[in-house]
Amino acid sequence: MSTMNKQYRLAARPVGVPKDSDWEFTTEALPEIGADEVLVKIHYASLDPAMRGWMNEGRSYIPPVKIGEVMRAGTVGEVVASNSPDFKAGDFVSGMLGIQQYGKALAKDLTKVDPKLAPIETYLGGLGMPGLTAYFGLLDVGAVKEGDTVLVSGAAGAVGSLVGQIAKIKGARAVGIAGGPDKCAYVVDELGFDACLDYKSDSFLQDLKEPLKAGVDVYFDNVGGEILDIALARINRHARIVICGAISQYNNTTPMRGPQNYINLLVHHARMEGFVVFDYVTRYGEGVKELATWYGQGNLKFRTQVETGIENFPAVLLKLFKGENTGKLVLKIIED
Repeated sequence: MSTMNKQYRLAARPVGVPKDSDWEFTTEALPEIGADEVLVKIHYASLDPAMRGWMNEGRSYIPPVKIGEVMRAGTVGEVVASNSPDFKAGDFVSGMLGIQQYGKALAKDLTKVDPKLAPIETYLGGLGMPGLTAYFGLLDVGAVKEGDTVLVSGAAGAVGSLVGQIAKIKGARAVGIAGGPDKCAYVVDELGFDACLDYKSDSFLQDLKEPLKAGVDVYFDNVGGEILDIALARINRHARIVICGAISQYNNTTPMRGPQNYINLLVHHARMEGFVVFDYVTRYGEGVKELATWYGQGNLKFRTQVETGIENFPAVLLKLFKGENTGKLVLKIIED
């Protein structure tokens, strides 16, 4: 085991797209663990659009990362030392340990994962926060039911790809929006969506007409901006609009664009509700159990895009905002 720990720390609050000077790459001695603490060798870190919001000062659903702190990130790795009876060396766990090679945490803040059920990086994707976000967002907030038409933006991403698959499992139609013909082909041919529309196409608005001729019952929004307005123009009576994210707006240097078609919520007696997956922490076990069952049955497919090397973190993070990822984007921190 190494005696040194490489880390990425937040050096400055980004303005617009994060740049290299917003980060500090440090090397320190391994942390010592105290009572009921566990030291974890981090194999993979999750890269998520929400990380951009965590860099900003201001009130939110979670405190911002402080200047000088290790960048917050979900991780999965191997226990190398433990002062807790709940974990032993060799166990695999997930937790919010950040962009570093080794991290320590209280035992209560870690979850044991089973590498025999699925590759460990899957616990950062379909069996982790993205899977749980799709599960609770669609089933609880979106209240999807059989026969609904579900429209989801960011359909080739970590959350959106699962939303459409869960919609199909529940007997709904799934229509995706993604960027580029390759992503749309993946969404339809591999994931089983009924249709996928390329928002980069010149014929995008025309292409929407046939798949959405019966209107939209549930819109699961991952991108915000213009796409949200396009969806609001097509909602049915008592539609549910689930606000999960707004990746098109995260790096704005001007005020965030809000919905212009919000009056359709009144006209169609619809509702629009935001949520974060942390709202459901007491029900994570329920969600993981069902997701794992569908995965085991072959009804749920996950794609993980693995990039390698902690030193590449700043550049790999930007792939999220350039639309250069398909499925769940993770960074391999330490070789197996």
